[in-house]
Amino acid sequence: MSRARAGSVDASASGPPAANASAAGARSRATHQVDHWWARGLLFESCNCQVVCPGHVHFSQSCTHERCIGYWALRFDEGRYGDTSLDGVRAVVAFECPQLMIAGDWTEVLLIDQEASPDQREAVEAILRGDAGGPWEVLARFVSEWLPTRFVPIEMEDEGKVKRVRVGSLLEASVEDIRGWDRDLPVTFRNMFNQIHDSTQTIARGETRGDIGGIRLRNEGTHGLHSRFDWRVGDPERS
Repeated sequence: MSRARAGSVDASASGPPAANASAAGARSRATHQVDHWWARGLLFESCNCQVVCPGHVHFSQSCTHERCIGYWALRFDEGRYGDTSLDGVRAVVAFECPQLMIAGDWTEVLLIDQEASPDQREAVEAILRGDAGGPWEVLARFVSEWLPTRFVPIEMEDEGKVKRVRVGSLLEASVEDIRGWDRDLPVTFRNMFNQIHDSTQTIARGETRGDIGGIRLRNEGTHGLHSRFDWRVGDPERS
């Protein structure tokens, strides 16, 4: 995990004690763990920070507001978790955390597409809660409260410069690329360290409306970005 850091947090950091306890409890609840898995797909995000979220650059930087509130939306285009195909699964991770993200005490909730099979649900939940190792295990160290996972209808649209997600009546959100000097090219981060994103990320602005178990999102024209993700744990065979 040394090549990518979410918010450039050091993957070797132990994380806050409360978050570590929560992550350990989550791992003990996992019922279907595997030694190897891989996944590729689309990842986009938004929070209530101004463009660009300081915490995205590094968790030790203070976010725009006292609480950073946002989401990650994921579309698994291909992948395998042991013998389970992840192709086509959609999910959203909503979060709320302190202004200084590295302090821990995050609250998160997973939303997984109700069309996913029981095995796919279990696999994606294990990955995104950090139970299966990989990049999300690093982020899980900062989570002190997991709200109950929900299995709900999730729709996603990818129109190039605009990405949209709708989660039943819980969440409606989009990100749209900001304009650069050359209107035909995206404005990007290149060679950017991050745990879950690719090293090249497109900068966008987000609009979000949602209320998920007390995580209330009301953002307009705020931080947004998107990239492709490519995660691998163990030594899985893949194309």
